Amino acid sequence: MIETAKRQRWTIAVLLGLGVLVNYFDRVNLSVSHDALCAYFGISDITFGYLLGAYNWTYALCQLPSGVVLDRFGVRRVGCVSTFIWSVASFAAAISSNIGAFFGARFLLGVGEAPTFPANAKAIGYWFPPEKRSLATSFFDSAAKFSPAIGMPLIGLLLLRVGWRLSFAATGLISFLYFLLFCAFYRDPAHVDTDRKAAAIAAAPPRASLSFLVRRRKVLGLAIGFGSYNYVFYLLLTWMPVYLSRALHINLAASFLYTGVPWLVATFADLLIGGLLVDALIHRGWNASRVRKAVLIGGTALGLGILGAAHAHTPTVALFWLSVSIGGLSAASPVGWSVPSLIAPGDTVGSVGGILNLSNQISGIAAPIITGYLVNGRQSFAAAFFVAAGYLVIGIAAYILLLGEIKTIPMPADAQPAS
Repeated sequence: MIETAKRQRWTIAVLLGLGVLVNYFDRVNLSVSHDALCAYFGISDITFGYLLGAYNWTYALCQLPSGVVLDRFGVRRVGCVSTFIWSVASFAAAISSNIGAFFGARFLLGVGEAPTFPANAKAIGYWFPPEKRSLATSFFDSAAKFSPAIGMPLIGLLLLRVGWRLSFAATGLISFLYFLLFCAFYRDPAHVDTDRKAAAIAAAPPRASLSFLVRRRKVLGLAIGFGSYNYVFYLLLTWMPVYLSRALHINLAASFLYTGVPWLVATFADLLIGGLLVDALIHRGWNASRVRKAVLIGGTALGLGILGAAHAHTPTVALFWLSVSIGGLSAASPVGWSVPSLIAPGDTVGSVGGILNLSNQISGIAAPIITGYLVNGRQSFAAAFFVAAGYLVIGIAAYILLLGEIKTIPMPADAQPAS
């Protein structure tokens, strides 16, 4: 029975990771389509920057509602609806006849994918004990790095062969297949383990309000720190192929291939440091809060390596510093995503995850747009990289001054029982 439960929980972790891999194909598809879309729709770098951020507008607006919905209805029901919506959105992009319709498809994609990371954080909290959550979280978080590592070269080369419409249709088909897989295999533990379900009903833990959660120092520190990570993440996710092609004069096909290098480094850093190493140290008796904070702060500090890429003149130097930056941030990322399940009072993991991802997506909106303006105005990526570094410094300060010890926030005295 115990071995069966262990296998089941790791199967769930792999399934969640596969979902993130697939939905990031939808995100990187736009990044590699820069030249094709600018030519087809006749848009500038500034407009393209807004297009890159369009997905994040609705994604951000849906974060707090999706957290509340997840806490009420569970991961399975919300996940089935959201995965269907994001597959439809990719097909809608493929048939868009004008830039307005394309913006609409990206807005719909943001709605569909909004619950993904809060749902995954909640699912990991359901299925895994605290000492296993960093590794389990790294399964889906590293997929966000592995997806561009393989997706940018593969989708980029597919685009060059068959055009942007068919490349979006291909990601739509992959997304629909994942929708079928998720609905067939994912179950919330309460639907699998009747004993646990009975205990959960009997306990009926109270639920803190959103207004209470957003005023907690720990939640604010985590949200600001993780927002700085996501700013750099989205800057590189959306603009790296253009940076390599334009700033370093690499042809487009080669830029797609080179882009995969920093993301492969990020994937391994995510799994090996943010996942395996953190869990191993905690298992050996190291102070769990100190281990997690050290990786959060140290990884975010390594993100400042993006300054090295600001004045790089060769692909080798640029890729080295980009790898240091996104590798360090990726080591911190699964730790950050494991924190909501460790600090959330009562049954509010989805809500805390929604607050965290709202901050993330504000950064996801800002990064491509600000970068578009700076690149268009200065014809250089240096200023964009310096802005990102400044935000990282703020994020490091938030982890140090606001997050404090990573432990459960006390429940407010006036908390309402969960329904």
